[in-house]
Amino acid sequence: MDRWRAVPNDPLRGVALFAGLDLRSRRRLAASAESRVYREAQVLFREGDPGDVLFVLRHGAVAVYRSGPAGDRAVLTLVRAPNVLGEISLLDGAPRSASVEAIAPTEALVLPRTAFLDLVHTDRRLMDEVFRAMGAMARRLTEQKADHIFLDLPGRVAKTLVRLLASVEDEHDPVGLSQGRVAELVGGSRQSVNQVIRTFAHRGWLRTEGRSIVLTDLASLRRRAGLPEHPES
Repeated sequence: MDRWRAVPNDPLRGVALFAGLDLRSRRRLAASAESRVYREAQVLFREGDPGDVLFVLRHGAVAVYRSGPAGDRAVLTLVRAPNVLGEISLLDGAPRSASVEAIAPTEALVLPRTAFLDLVHTDRRLMDEVFRAMGAMARRLTEQKADHIFLDLPGRVAKTLVRLLASVEDEHDPVGLSQGRVAELVGGSRQSVNQVIRTFAHRGWLRTEGRSIVLTDLASLRRRAGLPEHPES
């Protein structure tokens, strides 16, 4: 389940982007927002749509993806609550650069661009957090590009599993991470990725439960991914 629940009179509390704001500023921004609920597999927005609102995920999770000419797609990342979507388009006013689909029942607050930018212009703390978010995105994209060059498919699968599941406290997390979703994330065929996951399961590094994957030997997966055995705290 989600590890965070919004406080009714402070719905933006717990969201990293707004961590530096005082209670009054968070409430003022939340007052301009609209609450929306999405079912699993429902699209929040598509590539090319206007970038005129910011999505604040309160519950659930989404997949961010790009579509190819033949209808195939590559998943860029998964985003769980509490987190935000669409801050880059909100700043530059350009159309959405990717599509977003709910991968679990999801609730979001939708903030209009005007309200968000008004606060950015008046509160330096929010601008600092926006810069941090942009930097984190740039680092993630650079790392993904390097992984496709330097890691083989099993290494990419191991790293993706560690990155997305190692911090999940509830091993029966309803969001789950299906083998098909892993294939979209690592740029491999479903058949090849399924074989890698079966090999990892045979070695005792993970187990599959329905559509979900549960990690059972994080240290071995970190080594296979070329990551430090003990991440920095």
